[in-house]
Amino acid sequence: MKLATFTPAILLSAMFLLMPTSAVAQAKATAAEATAMVKKGVADLKAAGKDKDKIYAAVIAKDARWVDRDLYLVVYGMDGVVKAHGANAKLVGNNMMDMLDIDGKPYIKERIDLAKSKGSFWQDYKFTNPTSKKVEPKSMYCEKVEDLVACAGIYK
Repeated sequence: MKLATFTPAILLSAMFLLMPTSAVAQAKATAAEATAMVKKGVADLKAAGKDKDKIYAAVIAKDARWVDRDLYLVVYGMDGVVKAHGANAKLVGNNMMDMLDIDGKPYIKERIDLAKSKGSFWQDYKFTNPTSKKVEPKSMYCEKVEDLVACAGIYK
């Protein structure tokens, strides 16, 4: 009889213990969400034809279509120049071809090379997470579209 009295309290305690885990899980984007964002970006970039500036501006302005939690779209030219970046507008217009991650990996050069050879791919490297402000392992999904590479990634 006393066990039945404590059951609601036990259930309530268990619920509170599980809540932080759920909140953390929802804070990070998934591989499926990254892939979907890139595919949406590729479709919009194709549909825009030569007038891609509106898409670039929306990405840079962190429009909800292109930025969601730690997930954001990035668009590069095949020369390594950033056309749009959903997390850091200061990178736009910069040639990032020689950029190295914290481990010395030339991740933009590798990304451009993979776009030329594979078209679509996942790439691992390390980058600053815009929500935690810490350098974290990241997997980036990218697709080549015309003379551009559209990417979005997940922090592990």
